[in-house]
Amino acid sequence: MVEQHRDIVLVVDDSPDTLSFLTEAIERSGATVLVAVAGDLALALVEEITPDIILLDAIMPGMDGFETCRRLKALTQLAHVPVIFMTGLSETEHIVKGLEAGGVDYVTKPIAPDEILARIRVHLASARAAQSARAALDTTGRTLFAVDRSGAVLWSTPQAARLLSGIAPEGSTLALPQKALQWLSGCLGGAVAGPLSLIDRAGTVHMLSFIGGSGDEVLLRLTRDSMAAGLERLSTRLPITNREAEVLLWLSRGKSSRDIGEILGLSPRTVTKHLEGIYAKLGVENRTAASIIAARHLEDLG
Repeated sequence: MVEQHRDIVLVVDDSPDTLSFLTEAIERSGATVLVAVAGDLALALVEEITPDIILLDAIMPGMDGFETCRRLKALTQLAHVPVIFMTGLSETEHIVKGLEAGGVDYVTKPIAPDEILARIRVHLASARAAQSARAALDTTGRTLFAVDRSGAVLWSTPQAARLLSGIAPEGSTLALPQKALQWLSGCLGGAVAGPLSLIDRAGTVHMLSFIGGSGDEVLLRLTRDSMAAGLERLSTRLPITNREAEVLLWLSRGKSSRDIGEILGLSPRTVTKHLEGIYAKLGVENRTAASIIAARHLEDLG
């Protein structure tokens, strides 16, 4: 029999009464409760266990809930975990401050158990739906991510996260380099901006594209440069040399032998010799058949 998944709820509050009350109510709903009585203890705890949702007291001694939330949301594994603020403060400025820190909701004390459990269910369902959508994008090779208007990363598909980690400034995980932030500012300012070329720490070229924006969320796509990726794919998947891969790539893009020679700085005779070698290695008779084989290996690179 497969054990049913139990949601993990992290409660961060310095009040013993609140912790006792919430622990009892949440455990009755079938979830597992983790407790931290201070912000630094919550940060240490999530290094070991990733909760499904976090209930966070806004006003605590030492590191308050707003700063705790900012630090929690800066951790890659918690980027998609909803945070619900709890406090006796109900002024608009505190609500806004909590949402700006990364919270998704705000409840005031004294807390009604039915209300907090309902909010937990709603935000867990929303987070899982969003995560499923991102996972679906990831399985189709969609390297999409979203940033706010300042360029801070809000979410990303797993594949995009891997690429972002390669171009992020030293000491950062999911962050855009200064060059990309300037480009983004131009895009948001109405400037017509094409894809931005970025080089990761391994020397691989990537293209950053502006997809669109809605409210404070801006959708971007980060992909490997199609030319560089195409050359690598052809040279590793087919029994041809790197130079032959270059010739075959341009052939697959409909270029004539003369055009290929001009692009690569080769004489027409040299291009012909490379083509003959490609045909022999691929077991084909002409450029059309060779182009079809190349296109089959390049079809998902765009």
